[in-house]
Amino acid sequence: MTIATILTPRMIVIGGGAVAQVADVLKQVGGTRALVVTDKFMVSSGKLAAATDPLAKAGVAFDVFSDTIEDPTTDVVEAGVARLQAGGYDSLVAFGGGSPIDTAKAMSVLAANGGRMRQYKVPNPIPKQGLPLVAIPTTAGTGSEVTRFTIITDTETDEKMLIAGVPCMAAAAIVDYELTLTKPYRLTADTAIDSLTHAIEAYVSKRASPHADALARTAMATIYRNIRAVCAEPQNRAAREAMMLAATQAGMAFSNSSVALVHGMSRPIGAFFHVPHGLSNAMLLPAITAFSAGAALGRYADCARVMGIAGDDVSDQTAVAMLLDALRSLNADLKVPTPKAYGIDEARYMSLMPTMAEQALASGSPNNHPRVPTRDEIVALYRQVWA
Repeated sequence: MTIATILTPRMIVIGGGAVAQVADVLKQVGGTRALVVTDKFMVSSGKLAAATDPLAKAGVAFDVFSDTIEDPTTDVVEAGVARLQAGGYDSLVAFGGGSPIDTAKAMSVLAANGGRMRQYKVPNPIPKQGLPLVAIPTTAGTGSEVTRFTIITDTETDEKMLIAGVPCMAAAAIVDYELTLTKPYRLTADTAIDSLTHAIEAYVSKRASPHADALARTAMATIYRNIRAVCAEPQNRAAREAMMLAATQAGMAFSNSSVALVHGMSRPIGAFFHVPHGLSNAMLLPAITAFSAGAALGRYADCARVMGIAGDDVSDQTAVAMLLDALRSLNADLKVPTPKAYGIDEARYMSLMPTMAEQALASGSPNNHPRVPTRDEIVALYRQVWA
């Protein structure tokens, strides 16, 4: 039996209104002077107050770094590290979607280890643990608050780098579904499909384990049952709460068994064409599932049954066919465009396919896939999903 190494934050606080406990959580992981990492929208919209008001009320010293961007870059991380080192902070609080959380993780790693971010991309190790981080997600999707990964785009090469290891794990996570109630349709849909992809890939990964399997199965069942409702009814608190918990469970699942080909191919699309991560996952998921099904028929059939798409009375082959139909229908219902419909320049997309394939393979994620593709097969998949 494969030995599984289970990594999670030291502390996870889950529930509506949980963000009010941020000062106590920070104290429990050793933080007394925090740099809050977020984005400009969270500041200008007043949403950041959900985290900073409790800190101020508790008398916790903090400052705000709000220069994070979607698809965080090495330039932003380096600016954050300079701010971190100049201010004498002993901890970090990340507030926002996956981008601020990933930025804060990378800041902690780079401040502790020095050098350039590319020195720590997979498969390179991260020698030293950085400052403790309290991660507070405001979207139900990335799972970054509970994973050992961060994704940073190298400004000089446009490569979306996967960085992994224990130092990328937050010390604590606060999972409060009420922070997602105001999220718009597209963001809700994209992050929901991102979390569904996490659960499915964790379950079919070559590094799957019984621990991760249990989390993945629960997550994919909950996500599929609630995904349309949470998009159509943004104030549906029961659906929001279910999706938030499931996204965290999916994050824990893939953090401990790893993502696979969908994510490997998704990252270059995001890096070169600035497609939101969950959306590029959605563009790829049906085609890659079809490509892979024969190599893990029983596992993909399990996904269909757990999600309520197929019953126990049908064959694995039929269950997988039903899963493929369901994934295509989900993309249609949630208005997921193809790369062409999204407006990506066709000539640039086609010319970059070999480079994207090389970057996908270099990330290591495709090696976890039940069917490990060649470079040419990845190029063919990029071409297949274009229109």
